[in-house]
Amino acid sequence: MDGTIQNRTFNEEEQRLLEEILTSRRDVRGNRFLPKEIDEPTIKRIIKAGLSAPSVGYSQPWEFVVIQDATVKTAIKKSFTEENEKGAKQFKDKKNELYNQLKLEGIEEAPLNIAVFYTPKNTPVLGQTSMPNMGRYSVVCAIQNIWLMARSLNIGMGWVSILDPEKVKTILNAPKTYELIGYLCLGYTDLFYDKPELELKKWDTRKPYEQVVIENTYK
Repeated sequence: MDGTIQNRTFNEEEQRLLEEILTSRRDVRGNRFLPKEIDEPTIKRIIKAGLSAPSVGYSQPWEFVVIQDATVKTAIKKSFTEENEKGAKQFKDKKNELYNQLKLEGIEEAPLNIAVFYTPKNTPVLGQTSMPNMGRYSVVCAIQNIWLMARSLNIGMGWVSILDPEKVKTILNAPKTYELIGYLCLGYTDLFYDKPELELKKWDTRKPYEQVVIENTYK
């Protein structure tokens, strides 16, 4: 009932299930997506997970563009191809070889694309006066919620960052003040890797807990 305080607690089995979903989340590429469509109720369920994310000052500074049109996807893919060619040149030797072997997006293969925008306010936002990027971080929290909900529904998601955000805005006719934070590709998949794909392909190694957790202050 609206307005009531619910002190919901979770048992050990539920806690372990959440932990399993978190550790099973993967960045899914285009060569893994199946052509099976995602139905409308499931799309809404995924986006509603994003809407439940925390936001600074309860500002909810996000909008989601749901893209299923092939023509729009093709235009976005063109931006990826242009930016990907630039990106490959920044890596040398074995890294360059591996980069060119990787499938880094699934824009056209994924049945569903979602462009996630930050919609800044022109008035002060509670909690954002000292750290102006908190609004953008709030949008990232929404994306993580979407990712985890999709994974719980056995739907794969890939976050494409090799794009020109201004070109994407133009293609989608987004307002000038909006900022593209994430471009997401979602679809059912034939495989969820046991480990992140870039770890399996030895692009980099996982940092140990002790390396990234600092007690109290830096020495």
